[in-house]
Amino acid sequence: MKRIGFLSFGHWTDHPSSATRSAADVLTQSIELAEAAEEVGADGAYFRVHHFARQLASPFPLLAAAGARTRRIEIGTGVIDMRYENPAYMAEDAGAADLISGERLQLGISRGSPEQVVEGYRHFGHEPGPGESDADMARRHTARFLDLLDGEGFAEPNPQPMFPNPPGLLRLEPHSPGLRRRIWWGAGSRATAEWTAAQGMNLMSSTLLTEDTGVPFHALQAEQIQRFRDAWAAAGHDWEPRVSVSRSIFPITDDRDRAYFGLETQSTDQVGIIDGGRARFGKTYAGEIDEIVAALAGDTAIAAADTLLLTVPNQLGVDYNAHVMENVVAHVAPALGWR
Repeated sequence: MKRIGFLSFGHWTDHPSSATRSAADVLTQSIELAEAAEEVGADGAYFRVHHFARQLASPFPLLAAAGARTRRIEIGTGVIDMRYENPAYMAEDAGAADLISGERLQLGISRGSPEQVVEGYRHFGHEPGPGESDADMARRHTARFLDLLDGEGFAEPNPQPMFPNPPGLLRLEPHSPGLRRRIWWGAGSRATAEWTAAQGMNLMSSTLLTEDTGVPFHALQAEQIQRFRDAWAAAGHDWEPRVSVSRSIFPITDDRDRAYFGLETQSTDQVGIIDGGRARFGKTYAGEIDEIVAALAGDTAIAAADTLLLTVPNQLGVDYNAHVMENVVAHVAPALGWR
């Protein structure tokens, strides 16, 4: 059994061909897409976070709204850029959104992707410390965030408070006790996956890795997953982690599918440059259902993961993306033994 959800970048473009022409369109349709995912039998609704871009940004209002409008599926992110985050305020927002959803939040966090602006985190009031890189700062913010999610009291209470306090040091509220084990780190390399395991976070791997060894993408990603699991065992954590991978999968079942993705049937891995280093991008799976089933059967990283996130073209609208998810859930997943 694999959990299958969608991952939306939340783009909007003021163009006649786009179903999402404004931020309001994207936000309302994201909630509707979460509802549609639940209706077609999918397991999760995940959203990207990008600042200074015409895409989804501050995630917690959306997560809370989607959680309030659904009953079963996971609601998550992939990923929140921790360079931009105030850990204490984030812990409060995350606790509230998780409780609203009935403790269904799955938060993917990370150092973040290449930015739209130069050192955008500085505009949010965050400065790396002496000798610290922006990636170091992201990990420092993460460590503080994880500590706060543990729910231990740390703040000295006012001896003359406005409202009565419980005994002892105070923690941030609202606190959701199970959320700490539902934090994921978006790892772009094998070494980062090992670090993720040491910190006690679930592994979220995407359609690109910031390294290239010359092997197919899925094989490199499968190695990353195995290194994560080995490091997890070595760390001695007392609970089982989860692993997700993201894929672009488009079964061609009608003329719309053929028009949108017919040219992707010959897709292959790509190698490019991200932040000055070589990166390997996974291919798109497009074709007739039997062709996709055969191709996915050889994807060793999907086989190693328990969660598959389908990257969706959100600008094609809710109905079309629900159609894509339904085809994967109803036809592709059972043929591969995922259902």
